[in-house]
Amino acid sequence: MNMIITISGVPGSGKSTVGKILAKKLGYEYFSMGDLRGQMAIEKGLTIDELNALGEKEDWTDKRADEIQTQIGKEKDNFIFEGRLSWYFIPNSFKIFLTVDPKTAAERTLKNRAERQDEKPIATLIEAEQAVLQRLASDKIRYLQYYNIDYTKPENFDLIIDTTNLKIDEITQIILDKIKAKV
Repeated sequence: MNMIITISGVPGSGKSTVGKILAKKLGYEYFSMGDLRGQMAIEKGLTIDELNALGEKEDWTDKRADEIQTQIGKEKDNFIFEGRLSWYFIPNSFKIFLTVDPKTAAERTLKNRAERQDEKPIATLIEAEQAVLQRLASDKIRYLQYYNIDYTKPENFDLIIDTTNLKIDEITQIILDKIKAKV
Protein backbone atom coordinates (compact mmCIF):
# COMPACT_ATOMS: atom_id res chain seq x y z
CA MET A 1 0.00 0.00 0.00
CA ASN A 2 1.58 3.30 -1.13
CA MET A 3 0.76 6.13 1.17
CA ILE A 4 2.08 9.10 3.09
CA ILE A 5 0.70 9.55 6.60
CA THR A 6 1.04 12.67 8.72
CA ILE A 7 0.29 12.66 12.42
CA SER A 8 -0.45 15.88 14.25
CA GLY A 9 -1.86 16.54 17.68
CA VAL A 10 -1.39 18.00 21.09
CA PRO A 11 1.53 17.23 23.42
CA GLY A 12 1.09 13.94 25.26
CA SER A 13 -1.44 12.53 22.79
CA GLY A 14 0.85 9.70 21.65
CA LYS A 15 1.93 11.04 18.25
CA SER A 16 5.49 9.72 18.37
CA THR A 17 4.64 6.35 19.87
CA VAL A 18 1.79 5.73 17.44
CA GLY A 19 3.87 6.98 14.51
CA LYS A 20 6.76 4.63 15.26
CA ILE A 21 4.47 1.62 15.71
CA LEU A 22 2.56 2.37 12.50
CA ALA A 23 5.79 2.81 10.57
CA LYS A 24 7.03 -0.54 11.78
CA LYS A 25 3.75 -2.34 10.99
CA LEU A 26 3.54 -0.79 7.53
CA GLY A 27 7.27 -1.03 6.76
CA TYR A 28 7.41 2.75 6.31
CA GLU A 29 10.12 5.22 7.14
CA TYR A 30 9.38 7.41 10.19
CA PHE A 31 10.22 11.09 10.60
CA SER A 32 9.57 13.29 13.62
CA MET A 33 9.42 17.07 13.64
CA GLY A 34 9.94 16.93 17.41
CA ASP A 35 13.18 15.00 16.95
CA LEU A 36 14.31 17.38 14.22
CA ARG A 37 13.54 20.49 16.29
CA GLY A 38 15.02 18.83 19.38
CA GLN A 39 18.27 18.31 17.50
CA MET A 40 18.20 21.95 16.37
CA ALA A 41 17.74 23.01 20.01
CA ILE A 42 20.65 20.85 21.23
CA GLU A 43 22.91 22.22 18.47
CA LYS A 44 22.10 25.77 19.64
CA GLY A 45 22.54 24.88 23.33
CA LEU A 46 18.83 25.42 24.02
CA THR A 47 15.93 23.39 25.34
CA ILE A 48 12.99 22.81 23.00
CA ASP A 49 10.95 25.30 25.05
CA GLU A 50 13.66 27.94 24.64
CA LEU A 51 13.80 27.23 20.89
CA ASN A 52 10.00 27.60 20.68
CA ALA A 53 10.12 30.89 22.61
CA LEU A 54 12.85 32.15 20.28
CA GLY A 55 10.67 31.05 17.38
CA GLU A 56 7.99 33.51 18.46
CA LYS A 57 10.42 36.27 17.44
CA GLU A 58 12.64 34.60 14.84
CA ASP A 59 11.04 32.51 12.10
CA TRP A 60 14.17 30.51 11.19
CA THR A 61 13.41 28.05 14.01
CA ASP A 62 10.29 26.91 12.18
CA LYS A 63 11.10 27.70 8.56
CA ARG A 64 14.17 25.45 8.34
CA ALA A 65 12.39 22.46 9.83
CA ASP A 66 9.35 23.07 7.62
CA GLU A 67 11.52 23.17 4.50
CA ILE A 68 12.91 19.76 5.39
CA GLN A 69 9.50 18.12 5.77
CA THR A 70 8.22 19.80 2.58
CA GLN A 71 11.18 18.38 0.67
CA ILE A 72 10.68 14.88 2.09
CA GLY A 73 6.99 15.10 1.11
CA LYS A 74 7.95 15.85 -2.48
CA GLU A 75 10.72 13.25 -2.81
CA LYS A 76 9.51 10.18 -0.91
CA ASP A 77 6.55 7.85 -0.57
CA ASN A 78 5.53 5.31 2.06
CA PHE A 79 6.51 7.22 5.16
CA ILE A 80 5.03 8.69 8.31
CA PHE A 81 5.83 12.23 9.35
CA GLU A 82 4.86 13.23 12.87
CA GLY A 83 4.59 16.93 13.56
CA ARG A 84 1.95 19.53 14.33
CA LEU A 85 2.07 21.08 10.84
CA SER A 86 3.10 18.05 8.82
CA TRP A 87 -0.43 17.83 7.33
CA TYR A 88 0.03 21.38 6.03
CA PHE A 89 3.49 20.92 4.52
CA ILE A 90 2.71 17.47 3.10
CA PRO A 91 -0.82 18.03 1.75
CA ASN A 92 -0.93 14.78 -0.25
CA SER A 93 -0.96 12.76 2.97
CA PHE A 94 -3.53 10.90 5.03
CA LYS A 95 -3.87 13.39 7.88
CA ILE A 96 -4.35 12.21 11.47
CA PHE A 97 -4.90 14.37 14.56
CA LEU A 98 -4.50 12.94 18.06
CA THR A 99 -5.98 14.71 21.04
CA VAL A 100 -6.01 13.95 24.77
CA ASP A 101 -7.45 15.53 27.88
CA PRO A 102 -5.08 17.97 29.63
CA LYS A 103 -4.59 15.87 32.79
CA THR A 104 -3.62 12.75 30.82
CA ALA A 105 -1.37 14.88 28.59
CA ALA A 106 0.41 16.21 31.66
CA GLU A 107 0.87 12.71 33.11
CA ARG A 108 2.33 11.42 29.85
CA THR A 109 4.52 14.50 29.43
CA LEU A 110 5.88 14.14 32.95
CA LYS A 111 6.92 10.56 32.21
CA ASN A 112 8.37 11.24 28.75
CA ARG A 113 10.19 14.45 29.56
CA ALA A 114 12.68 12.70 31.82
CA GLU A 115 13.89 10.68 28.83
CA ARG A 116 14.61 13.62 26.50
CA GLN A 117 17.91 15.48 26.24
CA ASP A 118 16.36 18.55 24.60
CA GLU A 119 13.94 19.33 27.41
CA LYS A 120 14.51 20.31 30.99
CA PRO A 121 13.19 17.75 33.47
CA ILE A 122 9.85 18.38 35.14
CA ALA A 123 9.28 17.29 38.73
CA THR A 124 5.55 17.64 39.29
CA LEU A 125 2.25 17.12 37.53
CA ILE A 126 1.48 20.83 37.90
CA GLU A 127 4.75 21.71 36.13
CA ALA A 128 3.87 19.23 33.38
CA GLU A 129 0.43 20.80 32.91
CA GLN A 130 2.04 24.24 32.70
CA ALA A 131 4.60 22.97 30.18
CA VAL A 132 1.85 21.50 27.97
CA LEU A 133 -0.14 24.74 28.08
CA GLN A 134 2.99 26.78 27.37
CA ARG A 135 3.86 24.57 24.38
CA LEU A 136 0.33 24.84 22.98
CA ALA A 137 0.32 28.63 23.37
CA SER A 138 3.74 29.03 21.75
CA ASP A 139 2.80 26.77 18.84
CA LYS A 140 -0.44 28.65 18.25
CA ILE A 141 1.35 32.03 18.27
CA ARG A 142 4.03 30.87 15.83
CA TYR A 143 1.69 29.06 13.44
CA LEU A 144 -0.76 31.94 13.23
CA GLN A 145 2.06 34.46 12.86
CA TYR A 146 4.06 32.62 10.20
CA TYR A 147 1.40 30.63 8.32
CA ASN A 148 -1.97 32.06 9.38
CA ILE A 149 -3.24 28.59 10.29
CA ASP A 150 -4.76 26.93 13.32
CA TYR A 151 -3.50 23.36 13.41
CA THR A 152 -6.30 22.25 15.75
CA LYS A 153 -9.19 22.79 13.32
CA PRO A 154 -10.93 19.44 12.63
CA GLU A 155 -11.46 20.20 8.93
CA ASN A 156 -7.69 19.89 8.40
CA PHE A 157 -7.72 16.14 9.09
CA ASP A 158 -8.99 12.84 7.69
CA LEU A 159 -9.09 11.18 11.10
CA ILE A 160 -9.27 12.58 14.64
CA ILE A 161 -8.78 10.31 17.65
CA ASP A 162 -9.10 11.17 21.34
CA THR A 163 -6.39 8.99 22.89
CA THR A 164 -7.29 9.72 26.52
CA ASN A 165 -8.83 6.32 27.30
CA LEU A 166 -7.26 4.24 24.53
CA LYS A 167 -4.23 1.97 24.59
CA ILE A 168 -1.56 2.40 21.93
CA ASP A 169 -2.54 -0.83 20.14
CA GLU A 170 -6.18 0.34 20.02
CA ILE A 171 -5.17 3.68 18.49
CA THR A 172 -2.94 1.95 15.98
CA GLN A 173 -5.72 -0.45 14.97
CA ILE A 174 -8.22 2.38 14.48
CA ILE A 175 -5.75 4.07 12.13
CA LEU A 176 -4.93 0.87 10.23
CA ASP A 177 -8.66 0.13 9.77
CA LYS A 178 -9.31 3.64 8.47
CA ILE A 179 -6.35 3.47 6.10
CA LYS A 180 -7.50 0.11 4.71
CA ALA A 181 -11.02 1.48 4.19
CA LYS A 182 -9.56 4.46 2.30
CA VAL A 183 -7.56 2.47 -0.25
